[in-house]
Parts: sequence; C-alpha cells; structure tokens
Amino acid sequence: MERTHTVSLLVSLSTSALLGASFIGLLPRACGQQAVMPAANDPDGASHPITITLDEAIKRAEANEPVFAAAGAEGRAAQADRWVAKAALLPSVVYHNQVLYTQPNGLDNQAGQGIGSQPSPRFIANNAVREYASQGAIQETIGLQQTAAVAHANAAAARAEAEAEIARRGLVATVVQLYYTLLGTDRKVAVSHRAADEADSFVSLTGNRETAREAAHADVIRAQLEQQQRHRDLTDAELTAEKARLELGVLLFPDPRTPYTLDTPAMPPPLASKADIEAAAAKNNAELRSAMAAMKESDADVLSARAAYLPDLGLNFTYGIDAPQFATNGPDGAKNLGYSASVTLDIPVWDWLSTAHKVKQSEIRRDATKVALSAAQRRAIADLEESYSEAAAARDFLASLDQSVTTAQESLRLTRLRYTGGEATVLEVIDAQNSLTTAENAREDGVLRYQTALAALQTLTGTL
Repeated sequence: MERTHTVSLLVSLSTSALLGASFIGLLPRACGQQAVMPAANDPDGASHPITITLDEAIKRAEANEPVFAAAGAEGRAAQADRWVAKAALLPSVVYHNQVLYTQPNGLDNQAGQGIGSQPSPRFIANNAVREYASQGAIQETIGLQQTAAVAHANAAAARAEAEAEIARRGLVATVVQLYYTLLGTDRKVAVSHRAADEADSFVSLTGNRETAREAAHADVIRAQLEQQQRHRDLTDAELTAEKARLELGVLLFPDPRTPYTLDTPAMPPPLASKADIEAAAAKNNAELRSAMAAMKESDADVLSARAAYLPDLGLNFTYGIDAPQFATNGPDGAKNLGYSASVTLDIPVWDWLSTAHKVKQSEIRRDATKVALSAAQRRAIADLEESYSEAAAARDFLASLDQSVTTAQESLRLTRLRYTGGEATVLEVIDAQNSLTTAENAREDGVLRYQTALAALQTLTGTL
C-alpha cells in the first residue's frame, strides 16, 4: 500500500513538472511571439550560439523596442496629417442622395414641374410632399486658415521625423552601452579566470616551498585566503556578465535567454578632429531640427489664429435632380436634371474678442517656443563640447591603462621570481597580483568608456 502511494506521488510530481515546463515554454507565445529555436544544431543536438555584431544588434533593437516603435508610428501619422491638410486645399466631391416625405396639410399649391397643382407639405421648408434628391456636389473653401493648417502639418511632420531620429539615437546609445558593457564583463570574466589561476598557482608554489622548508605555513594560509577571494570574484564576474547578457537579450530576441555571442570589434577607431565633429553635428543635430520645427509650428498657430480676422470664400457647384419624381424628366416633359452654383463670403464682424485672445494665446506659446529653441542651441553646443572632451580624455586614459597593465604584469613576474628565490614576502606577491587584476579591470573599464564616448559623438553627428 505504501509503495502504491509512493508511485502515485512520483507520477503527480512528474506531471506537475511537465505542466510547469510547458507553461514556461508557452510564455513567448503568450506575448504574441514565437518560441525561440536554436540557431543551428549539431548532430548531437547541441545548439550553436548566434554571433551578433553591433550593427545587427542595433537593427534587432529597432524592431523590438516599443518607445522607438511609437516614435516611428508618430512620424508616419504626422505624414498622413500633412497629406490631409494639403487635401483640404483641393475641392471636395460628394454624391448626395436623399428621399424626403412630408405629411400634406390638405391644401394644394402650384407645382413647378408642369403638373398644375400638388398637395402642399406641412413643413414650409420642404418643396413637396415627396422629394427626391440625387446630386453631385463640388465644394471648395478658400481662406488663410487652410494655408496655415498646411504649414502647421508640415512643421509637425518635420518635428515628428526629428523626434523619431532622437528616439533612434537614444536607442543606439543604449544598445552601444549594453553591447560594450557585455564585452567588458566577458573580458573581466577572463581576467577573473586568470587571477584565479594565478592564485591557484601561487598556492601550489607556497606549498612546495613549505614542503622544502623554505617558507612558513603562514604563507600557505595567506595564499589560500587570496585563492578563495579570487574564486569568489570569479563567481561575481560571471553573474555580472550573465545579467548584462540578459539585459541586451531583452532588446535582441523574443526570449532573452537565447544563447548568443558578440562579435569582438577591432581596436577602437581614432578620434576625429574637433572641426570635423563640429561640422557634422551642425548638419545632423536632431534636437535642433525638432526645436526649429516646433518653432515653425508655433508660427503656423499664430497665422491660423489671425486668419479668423479674414473672410472665407466658399464655392459650391451642384448637378443632379431635386424634384417630386426620381427621374430626369417630370410630367409634360419638365426637366428635373440641372445644376446650381453658389458663392459665399463670410465676413467676421464681432466675436467678443475671442479671436484677439486666441492670437495672444498663440503668441505667448510662440515666445515660449523661442526660449526652448535657444536652450536647445546652447545645449547642443555644450553636449558637443562635453562629448568631445570625454572622448579625448578616455582615449588618453586608455593608452595609460594599457601601459599600467604591462607594468603590472612585469611587476608580478619579477615579484614571483624574488619570492621563489626567498627575497620577497608573500604579501608582496599578493599585492602584485592585486595590482595586475586591478589594472586589467581598469583597462576594460577604460575601453568601455572610450567606446561609449565615441558612440555618443557618432550619435550626435548622425553617423551611427
């Protein structure tokens, strides 16, 4: 009986595990995406990680990042608004069809279609008890307000395009930061591996010297403490690298757990001259384009408000029938098919100063937009100066950090030789090991800083 109960419990647990695994596998589909399959499989079923370059990472992020997608949608919607505003300048055509019945009042009136008399409708606004309308109407309104609407739509489309470019550059900066951060953390894992191997080797060295009665047991204990710390550092480095991999994977794949590797770029490119950077930034500054487009929008709003002072000219041409019979000809050959045309000029006279207040309101907003444009210009100059100074400093620091790593490597080599010969203490070796590890990690931070600074300059100039 107990054995049967145990078997049932195992079956229940296995079923629960399978259901849980199935639920996790369905998570990408629940988000409207397909489950991620391995990029390729070898004969043994092991998956090969996908190799991602920086350009491919940017393209994948553009397809997956919601803020960038929203900015692109706003840009396309603004283009459609511009088309609508331009279409409002052209005549509109409507094919109007109507059947109207009005209750008669019991009297007759003189008909206009040659039938003598006809029942009079109770509503005096209607022409007959039965009235049929089938007409094509062409309408056009000419006024300054329509022109101002086109100017506003053009400026709004330009601003939306600039905002989409700003969103793209922000996304590129984020991808570059995550990309080189992951590369840096992977290299720091390699540094931690080297440091752990060095610590293991030093434990063996101290043990051998203790066995040969050339060193005290305290040296072995101190080396073992350093060994334990280095292995803890290795675990932390691997955890940091895994977190960085998942953060970038969120932007690249439907499932961020997808295995992938990054293409390691060559040495960082040299820093361009400041004059070239300034010239490129002046041509491709998205923030300035957005601010200038907002200024044009404000000008169009002022023009639209002032247009209310001017009259609008309305033109209408109608062709078809509007008669008691749904026919081109009425009784006795009367012609129902015909046309009419009208011209309307509405002249504003008095609106209790609402137009004046709207003009003042739009002018106030335009003044605020001028301030924003001036601030954007100053911000662009400051950002360019700061980014170039940061890139130049990072470049100089990187060269110094490379030299520090070389020096630390030589120092560790010489210190180990001195310790082997009995001329150095265990603390000197450990200090040399720590100095090398610190220098290597600092160099990786320097590479990340320089690559990020270069990317910031490239996004400012629109070359990335």
